[in-house]
Amino acid sequence: MPESALSLDSVSVVLVWTAIAIYALAFVAYAVDLARRSDLALKVKDAAKDAVPARQLVSTGAAGSGSAVAEVRAEEDAALVAVEARPAARPRYVWARIGTSLTVLGLLFHIGADVTRGIAAHRVPWSNMYEFALTGTMLIVVVYLLVLLRYDLRFLGTFITGLVVVLLGSTAIWFYTEIVPLQDSLKSVWLVIHVFVASLSTALFALAFALSVLQLLQQRRERLAVAADEASGYAALADTGAGVPGANPAIKSGPRFLRTLPSADALESLAYRFAIIGFIFWTFTLIAGSIWANDAWGRYWGFDTKEVWTFVIWVLYAGYIHARATRGWRGTRSAWLSIIGFAAVMFNFTIVNMFFKGLHVYSGLS
Repeated sequence: MPESALSLDSVSVVLVWTAIAIYALAFVAYAVDLARRSDLALKVKDAAKDAVPARQLVSTGAAGSGSAVAEVRAEEDAALVAVEARPAARPRYVWARIGTSLTVLGLLFHIGADVTRGIAAHRVPWSNMYEFALTGTMLIVVVYLLVLLRYDLRFLGTFITGLVVVLLGSTAIWFYTEIVPLQDSLKSVWLVIHVFVASLSTALFALAFALSVLQLLQQRRERLAVAADEASGYAALADTGAGVPGANPAIKSGPRFLRTLPSADALESLAYRFAIIGFIFWTFTLIAGSIWANDAWGRYWGFDTKEVWTFVIWVLYAGYIHARATRGWRGTRSAWLSIIGFAAVMFNFTIVNMFFKGLHVYSGLS
């Protein structure tokens, strides 16, 4: 390998660690934003109140119209309006804006690391485990930032930047490999298409995963609000002084930043959209992989470990989409299917690459 290529790869490594450091700062900024959101929740609700259509809510066992459920729904409606608002009309969360700016800066260094690695290797930078993680985490950030142009999902910032810091940091520490020539089976146009699309679908699954985790937290908060109404009603709580807005124990259950998030149903709907798009790309990944396998080894399917796990992931997400669309699997079951699906993706990337033998395993690790 020429000395210039080695030095360029060293630049790539420096850029990777710079990106990790900036993503870590973005994670801190987003975390501060979530901590401060609970203090701003009422202001956001009041600002969006005029834009929220009136909702007729009947709370079982609740006394009067100001029940815990009604208050939770009002907050969630205001949050949904904010999520779907145009960028200029969104709440001006200062720390969220700082976190997003840092994420963009980190992405620039991340892209630089990916590009310099590719130039040094004279090929696309995703032929082994290190390079796939480098490109895959970059696409997670790219997809997240692009989605922000349509939806205000900055509340996902801590999950996305935290996930990227863990994955990219672990990759830089344990999975780094020197640049080596491509194996003959990888010298194909399908390396560019197949692996890139797999990385893109993984990025979409990561967003669906983060939304599903928040859905479970929000669903618990809503369930406790309903339980509070059924147990005593808002009037009983008011008699003890707990009916003051913000003092309801059902509403305070769980992280307080949930008050600025849409309902569990809305979060589930968003996760479902991203999962469907990711599933389409993953289906293409499965088909393209079979075509590539036929070109490389003369058969479309050979029950190789990687082939099997790619199909397992496809089945999990197909089951998730089918169960939610036709069987009414919504709420907790739907969220867990999404989470299990992403766990399978991570298992396929790490455990299968590191500990299973097969024609498709290109970890590059000795």
